[in-house]
Amino acid sequence: MFLLCIFGTALNIFFNKVFAGSGIGLPLYMDTVLTITVTFIGGLFWGCITGILTNIIGHTISFWGWEGYLFTLCNILTAFITWEFTRIFLSELTFINDKNETENLRSASFFKSRRLDNIMSIIFVLMLLSFILCFAISIMGGLIAFFIEIIKTPQSVNPASQHSDFYGGLPLVLMEIVSRIPINIIDRVISVFAGFGIAYVIGKVVNKIKAPVIF
Repeated sequence: MFLLCIFGTALNIFFNKVFAGSGIGLPLYMDTVLTITVTFIGGLFWGCITGILTNIIGHTISFWGWEGYLFTLCNILTAFITWEFTRIFLSELTFINDKNETENLRSASFFKSRRLDNIMSIIFVLMLLSFILCFAISIMGGLIAFFIEIIKTPQSVNPASQHSDFYGGLPLVLMEIVSRIPINIIDRVISVFAGFGIAYVIGKVVNKIKAPVIF
């Protein structure tokens, strides 16, 4: 799991550098794909470790101020929400169960084959996870950006008044949250499905993935 965390951290940073500010026309964050993967496979602890290392190492490489380290909370929140989904929707995410448990779930079906039902259930769960992550990370990221704006703005200047006219009079904190939603909708859908897909492939390669560690 430690090696997987290192591998996940490196890929998170790579994806972020490729998409964020790369000039390819897709200003996505893409720094939580492997955080999601590692959380699916190893649980909350290893998912958080991957997220923390991603932000600390990634921001240190492209350092622009100590405030940037605060966004580590977004990666930790991603791991936490993903972990909760593996607990709530364990039967839908059958690839993370051990082989015996998976067979028990399948044998309990009234139908000889429910492959299409299983696929649709997985897609529904992943889409739900994507949208919850979108709004949760938009709120968290917006609050962090608002805090950074407040502490960096001179006391003689009201930071809210600098932006309210341009954004139709929205409060600064609300503007920071709302402005992140369009990007996060796309980013989280790609990240969740890619993270799940990578975890699924890893499971096929090793032919056995343990259930998430529940602390």
